[in-house]
Amino acid sequence: MKLSEKIVELRKLHGMTQEDLAAICGVSRQSISKWEADITLPETEKILLLAETFHVSTDVLLKDTLALGEIKEIHGCGNNAVREKKQEVYEGILIKESITDDAVIDFLHVHKIELWHTGGKPKYWTALFFTSSQKDFPEQISKVMGTDPAHGGNWFVDFKAGNEKYIVFKNKILSYQIGNPEEKEQVCAECRKMGITDSQMNWPE
Repeated sequence: MKLSEKIVELRKLHGMTQEDLAAICGVSRQSISKWEADITLPETEKILLLAETFHVSTDVLLKDTLALGEIKEIHGCGNNAVREKKQEVYEGILIKESITDDAVIDFLHVHKIELWHTGGKPKYWTALFFTSSQKDFPEQISKVMGTDPAHGGNWFVDFKAGNEKYIVFKNKILSYQIGNPEEKEQVCAECRKMGITDSQMNWPE
């Protein structure tokens, strides 16, 4: 079941119109319509808001293999209920050729796939634009990152969750708070030790 279909069903289950949901998410009714028609995808922070609004996990929303009939909704216990900390959603781009075990892709919700021409060997890289709500995703992806001295040395993947930026190598996880230049420079210094050039560190934040 697609994310678009789940939004429609959950919205109706909660007795909401598209206008109601648009007001909660801070977007236009047209945006909700496009989400439900599978024309566009909600941004990461909107997915978190949808999960909170509908009392479901982000896994339920993002994984096509989970049907709504299998969902146990999460409800508070009165006005003074203590909410659990929001589950962060990791988002980034993974080069498929950089990993040594494709099984880690099971932890991803792939939104888009692109082929990037490398001008060398291999001729193309497969770029997976993804989100993941796997709690230990940094640890899982770190286990399968490749090391290939003959073709550039150490592979890494960069992604973020909320305001935290992650740079992950084989068995090495680096992170810094976005907007903190001191922390970022410490991470960049570690990357240089791993053979990464400054031009490779222009990752998006």
